[in-house]
Amino acid sequence: MTTAPAGGVLDRLAGAPISWGVCEVPGWGTMLPRERVLKEMRDLGLRASELGALGYLGDEPEAIAAVLARHRLSAVGGFVPLVLHDPASRAGALSAAERAARLIAGAGGSYFVTAAVVDAGWSTPFELDERGWEELEHGLLEVEGVCADHGLVQVLHAHVGTLIERAAHIERLVERSEVRFCLDTGHFAIGGADPVAFAAEHSARVGLVHLKDVDLSLAPEVISHERSLLDATQAGLFRALGRGSVDVGGVVRGLESAGYAGWYVLEQDTTIPEAEAASADPAAEVRVSIDYLARLAPGTGRIR
Repeated sequence: MTTAPAGGVLDRLAGAPISWGVCEVPGWGTMLPRERVLKEMRDLGLRASELGALGYLGDEPEAIAAVLARHRLSAVGGFVPLVLHDPASRAGALSAAERAARLIAGAGGSYFVTAAVVDAGWSTPFELDERGWEELEHGLLEVEGVCADHGLVQVLHAHVGTLIERAAHIERLVERSEVRFCLDTGHFAIGGADPVAFAAEHSARVGLVHLKDVDLSLAPEVISHERSLLDATQAGLFRALGRGSVDVGGVVRGLESAGYAGWYVLEQDTTIPEAEAASADPAAEVRVSIDYLARLAPGTGRIR
């Protein structure tokens, strides 16, 4: 199990393959070679990585741990979409959760990042009725048990295109559930939630942080599902930290003041068209985000 090292923010900064365009969504773009991605992460001073699209770093826990070790990186955790609101799909969801938990824990990760999707194809979400909410909450509890069996911490990721994507959805789970959250500054903001306020009011519920900045002028079309997340990403929805609309610094300062000592994951969604793969330099954008964090108020730490 990989716990964040002691120190400031930059000592606890991890990467994510999606910042290099690596995503399992069909048509998303080119997946750059993992050796290049991991080398660039380490060259930038990052300490660890999320697993990205399951299978990208390897199909067996030992293989994933080995490839990360070659680049002197540790594993943070993995993103796992699950169907939890439909009792007819529960057995399959728990089976998928068990497989993912084995992979994450075996690779040395600590966090099981749950996304509550409508179905495996990520169909357009809808508003749950009371029974649907009860089933989802029960499903989260069952996944909690799977995670406990593997020594993992479950964190719920409010995410565009899932059943938990808006501020009201987050508020309900804060009130009705004890699940911890992956505070994704970008997806919170797109869904109308205030990540700075959440960090201040619910820091004890934050298990993991994904740092994103976004151009909120594109958010209304995305959250209304008039525009796909892929299309908006290609149009520049996600920006390097400090170049978008989100007060990322306010989130970090709030969490640090509250005693948060966990990982911060730079997760700047990027798409790389195949024709541009040879000349693409996603590491340059990640460097801009790291430099932004380095300029924050004293106490945020530095890369050693």
